[in-house]
Amino acid sequence: MRARHLWALLAAVLILGGLAAIPAQAGQSPGSARAASARGPSVSAALLSLQSSGAITPAVYQQDYAIYVAAKRSWGKLSGTRRAELGAVLANVQAIAAAGGFTASRLGALFLTLERNRHWWTTEPLLSSDQRVSFPPSKIVWEYYPGQGIEIQWLATFGEANGYYLSGDENANLRQLLAEVIPLATQRAGGIAWEYMFHFDGGSPPWTSGLSQGTALQVLARAWSRFKEPADLTAGQQALGIFQTPPPAGVLVKTPAGALYAEYTYAPGDKILNGFIQALVGLYDYTSITKDPLGLKLFEEGDAEARVLTPLYDTGAWSMYDQFRESNLNYHELLTEFLQHLCERTSKGPPIATAAPAPTPTPAPGAAGSTGSTGTGGASAARAAASSAATVPIPGDAIYCTTAQHFTTDLRTAPVIALLTSTLAGGTHAGVQVSLSKISTVTITVRQGSRVVWRNSALVERGKPRLAWTTPAKGGTFSVTVVAADLAGNLATTSGTIVVKRH
Repeated sequence: MRARHLWALLAAVLILGGLAAIPAQAGQSPGSARAASARGPSVSAALLSLQSSGAITPAVYQQDYAIYVAAKRSWGKLSGTRRAELGAVLANVQAIAAAGGFTASRLGALFLTLERNRHWWTTEPLLSSDQRVSFPPSKIVWEYYPGQGIEIQWLATFGEANGYYLSGDENANLRQLLAEVIPLATQRAGGIAWEYMFHFDGGSPPWTSGLSQGTALQVLARAWSRFKEPADLTAGQQALGIFQTPPPAGVLVKTPAGALYAEYTYAPGDKILNGFIQALVGLYDYTSITKDPLGLKLFEEGDAEARVLTPLYDTGAWSMYDQFRESNLNYHELLTEFLQHLCERTSKGPPIATAAPAPTPTPAPGAAGSTGSTGTGGASAARAAASSAATVPIPGDAIYCTTAQHFTTDLRTAPVIALLTSTLAGGTHAGVQVSLSKISTVTITVRQGSRVVWRNSALVERGKPRLAWTTPAKGGTFSVTVVAADLAGNLATTSGTIVVKRH
């Protein structure tokens, strides 16, 4: 099924920076974590403070404290990888407590993560890097990050929910998944967000992502359109908070054209296009379904920036992942698919033609996801302001469509490569320079007569990279063959002669 295939791909590709997690506290013991954050409250003290203030009930306090004590006891009995992984999760919990990060709404996801890790590392098998696991009957998707334990993979979880929705016959699974995830949202940026509770690519927990939050908006709006459950719409309205708030609480980065929605709350300078485009797809779908004028305002601001940014990520031969490097194959294909989706939507016009008051469901008392009397004040004011403004239809240009088509063509087009080096000094670790149109694995083969004297291969980005060759001291004339294989498997070959001068 095509729709399920897309969301399986989305779940498989973890679009959280394209790099392996950097576990800043991998293997750190609970004791060393406490020592590193001695100036902040302990987990026990932070929990007790929340209970004393009335922020959590005695039952919640007892439950979470019991999870913490059980995890520490289990950690003390483990060894090797199991001890390191559970210790890292304990260290993250302790660091968040020490930083004053314990809030009533954050405890659910935080202590669920600790309990799942205690269970896994004491009873279940060791895992491969990035392996996905689950805890049936729960529908939440977890992923193993070496050095950080297993963590809720929110993007994959909301991708799974989208798959349930698009299948058309898995409504029970969709309802169950949303019933699980909405209570796990944290009050953040004047609304709610689904936070990541681990170290990743230089970021410290808790952090969130415009990509996963945009996908959550899409899911919540779709579910509300099908089930008309007030909690789904309320959660979607509150999830707009991070798109109105600058980092580190939110993802809003104002630009001369409009707004960029950052992939990471901890890295506002990273301009990762695939995450930004999917966030806009989520905002578009949310707005077209709910008719929420605030969603329209946020989409239009992001759309204005994306129309400026998108062409800059087309090198003419491949896509850029961010402002610094080219996409790998998975991200190139995913960006192409996201751009096609945005092309389809914007070609139809704006998500709503004119701003209109959004539906205002009345959540049941104490409904999950409610942020109380102050949590959505900013969102309500912005929504009211947006509803009074006329909207401007989306221009009928083809930026997203054209760029998506270019990237599709790139998947079938061979790289362009040329040999630039003609002379080298003998007896040196020289570099054979080539001109290359897109990221490829480049292999040089050096022959003297029919004899191969050197072969070297490396994955290099576009430009004028050099591949190492230790040249013979006595010099000579050598024939060089260069083969470039791009990430999609397209091949290009060039050849030439290099004269090596006697050392």
